[in-house]
Amino acid sequence: MDFNLLTALDVLLAEASVTGASRKLGLSPSAMSRTLARLRAATGDPLLVRAGRHLVPTPYAAEIHDRVHELTRDVRSILHPSCRELDLATLDRTFTIRANEGFVQFFASPLVKAVMDVAPRARLRFAPKPDKDVQPLREGRIDLEIGVRSESAPEIRSRLLFRDEFIGVARVGHPIFSGGPINVERYIACRHVITSRRGAFRGPVDDVLEAMGHRRIVSVVVPGFPDALRIVNSSDLITHVPQSGLGRHIIDPAETKRLRTFPLPIRTPEIAVCMMWHPRLDADPAHQWLRETVHKSCRTLLGN
Repeated sequence: MDFNLLTALDVLLAEASVTGASRKLGLSPSAMSRTLARLRAATGDPLLVRAGRHLVPTPYAAEIHDRVHELTRDVRSILHPSCRELDLATLDRTFTIRANEGFVQFFASPLVKAVMDVAPRARLRFAPKPDKDVQPLREGRIDLEIGVRSESAPEIRSRLLFRDEFIGVARVGHPIFSGGPINVERYIACRHVITSRRGAFRGPVDDVLEAMGHRRIVSVVVPGFPDALRIVNSSDLITHVPQSGLGRHIIDPAETKRLRTFPLPIRTPEIAVCMMWHPRLDADPAHQWLRETVHKSCRTLLGN
């Protein structure tokens, strides 16, 4: 079925004239006549018949006139969505954002304020992030994913929020801060606590060390950076945290006076923290506003 015929039928019934319909649709009279012939063949009804110098609708054509017009309008609304302006003051919608504990701890408050200030009826649900599975995005169970982009789902859209790198952390007075510069040998001589959602005893730092022919001792694995810092705060273990995204706020002297940071003696891969979403939401006005709000909130908090 050629649905263009529906538009042609709507105009023909409204104009009751092949010439008038051809003018309205930008077709030649002969092309419009051929279209009318196709419509007659498809419906099994003459639709428009001559009465003197004019065309008049058949009883069937008169019966379906209003239905054809409504169907045509509905098809147009589906194929050409309305670009009406988003009314944030009345936006009544729940957005689910999946992010790790560190992001929620340091970015959720300014994000909530930015949302509530302009969209008081909107709701935010922060979901835990146990893995990098993209299926919740594909199935529409979450609206945004925050984290490092995976190459396993090429259809997922993304936008960079900020770039990060790791810094070392130890308690004030730790032996690593005495005896000269912190080199690789002194770094791997310490015992470490690391963060892993999967409970793994190795990570990007270990990959770099292994490539250099070194190995460190990982004594403790915890699920989140705040957990690692609490352990470091009261022990001789050391750890590493993201600097620009999380470390700057975790290691706030006003809050954690017993912790001290140091540059890692190795170069680790840069961390690109992105927000990710499914293409089905790409053109949604409310989702576009949410993405812009998340991006602006992160950049503002980081002073970028």
